[in-house]
Amino acid sequence: MTTVNITDVILRDAHQSLIATRMRTEDMLPACERLDRIGYWSLEVWGGATFDACLRYLKEDPWQRLEDLRVALPNTRLQMLLRGQNLLGYRHYSDDVVEAFVERAAATGIDVFRVFDALNDTRNLQTAIAAVRKSGKHAQGTICYTTSPVHDTGKFIAMARELEDMGCDSIAIKDMAGLMTPMVTGTLVSEITRATRLPVHLHCHATAGTAEMCLLKAIESGCRHIDTAISAFSGSTSHPATESMVAALRNTDYDTGLDLDALQEIGLYFRDVRKKYHQFDSDYLGPDTRVQVYQVPGGMISNLYSQLREQGALDRIEDVFAEIPAVRKDLGYPPLVTPTSQIIGAQAVLNVLTGKRYSTITNEVKLYLQGRYGKAPAAVDPQVQQQAIGKENVIDVRPADLLDSEMGRLREQIGELADNEADVLTYAMFPEIGKEFLQQRKQNALVPETLEPVGKKKTDHARPTEFNVTLHGESYHIKVTGTGHSTLDNRPFYMTVDGVPEEVLVETLDQISPVKKDKNATAGGSRRPRATRPGHVTASMPGTIIDVLVAVGDLVEAGTPVIISEAMKMETEIQAPVAGRVTAIHVARGDSVNPDETLVEINDD
Repeated sequence: MTTVNITDVILRDAHQSLIATRMRTEDMLPACERLDRIGYWSLEVWGGATFDACLRYLKEDPWQRLEDLRVALPNTRLQMLLRGQNLLGYRHYSDDVVEAFVERAAATGIDVFRVFDALNDTRNLQTAIAAVRKSGKHAQGTICYTTSPVHDTGKFIAMARELEDMGCDSIAIKDMAGLMTPMVTGTLVSEITRATRLPVHLHCHATAGTAEMCLLKAIESGCRHIDTAISAFSGSTSHPATESMVAALRNTDYDTGLDLDALQEIGLYFRDVRKKYHQFDSDYLGPDTRVQVYQVPGGMISNLYSQLREQGALDRIEDVFAEIPAVRKDLGYPPLVTPTSQIIGAQAVLNVLTGKRYSTITNEVKLYLQGRYGKAPAAVDPQVQQQAIGKENVIDVRPADLLDSEMGRLREQIGELADNEADVLTYAMFPEIGKEFLQQRKQNALVPETLEPVGKKKTDHARPTEFNVTLHGESYHIKVTGTGHSTLDNRPFYMTVDGVPEEVLVETLDQISPVKKDKNATAGGSRRPRATRPGHVTASMPGTIIDVLVAVGDLVEAGTPVIISEAMKMETEIQAPVAGRVTAIHVARGDSVNPDETLVEINDD
């Protein structure tokens, strides 16, 4: 009998794919004792978007999550998804940051590092794989499967050989969008097992409804390691159900040996957990073979739904899906996996919402077209490249070769906010939200986003962070940014009222003095003037100000970058619409902005 081994993704990719990565550690830990008894080859528990979501939405320390899971799962290999030179962020990091991150993750509890590069550029895998090997952990080199005029089996086989030569312990085929078909899977797995001596792991999403067939065909062709998800978080844009694959293989030559009854108990637990997160559940039910055209990965689909809903533009989702393959072609057919999925997805959203393709181009697209993420699989559209970066040089070396060591500078920048090296790495991954998280932690002011209750009263920690209040006929937009610890006699609520910062030492909102409403206030509740003139600089979509690049009195040309904003996790330069002198600036770093607001005024007279 040849046992098939299972990696369960319930604690990472399953909830990333279905509820926008919102599952909290407190809902994972009660299941860990049962999960630890199952006998999985590994549990995927960390990496991907979990690090970002912990900081940005859940207000959890991702390193503490890993520590807690390591203690709760003493008998099971813990696995993470690592984006090569991107680590868990959206840019390339210097080699010393990559080495420090891998070392820290290994020491904190990760046993298996699944390392991939969004462009399948193996130059971007070298440092991470070497660091994993140095740590004594399992280095799993990853092939991002995709289809295009420039991707074929021969290229994937050549990459598998490269990964073996780099010292990988195993090879993963990562079908993040659910593009594989059974016959293609069989051929690819057979070829890789003949070309290398390494075990093959198959990771495929259920989006198109073919994943179970692909797993079975892979097993018949020599694959002995498959990824599945506990049934409560399986199917649709997630993965085949663990229980279903265990049942299908039982009493065959490929029996997993796992206890189906025990798995079903775990499934019932997570069925109740999922109800808590109903507000994040994607409307994308699947199976949907449109993925074969759009090639949108599972996690990207749920995040697009969530982000477009926040923008009030969910009705444009089909337009965005249609725009994604067009942008992908323009950018040389990169596989759609983080960060390229976010880069292309955000640009597609901008193209659709602005009504004019590439009228606004994200900074990440510009960096991509400069070669800062690696080598594009095919030639990029020269017109788009010219529009994005003009005559700037395109690099042809490994991007990290151009980066100086960063750890010393990062330690200095974050200073006393960092209690340890893990905090420095948190700041490295996400400078803005990482620093904000560390500041709020120091102030005991971490407030997670609201969970809508399901038939029960809201708990104290799930208080709303944004809401509207109507008082004496006037409406006020309240945003809570932090609150003191519940053990304090007087709890400070840090908030803004119609964009004006307030600090209130009360237990309720009853004592807040209303601020007189500005009749010219914009729809988002801010006091910035409405944009009415050509010289009024506005944002294309709601976002956060990352930097202001001009000062009052500056002379600017049309097209000069004046502000950098962040929306959908991507940074975008907002450019001057006209030439003239800057006469007013209505924003500062960290401000939330809306499309109808004037952010900067330029006098073009």
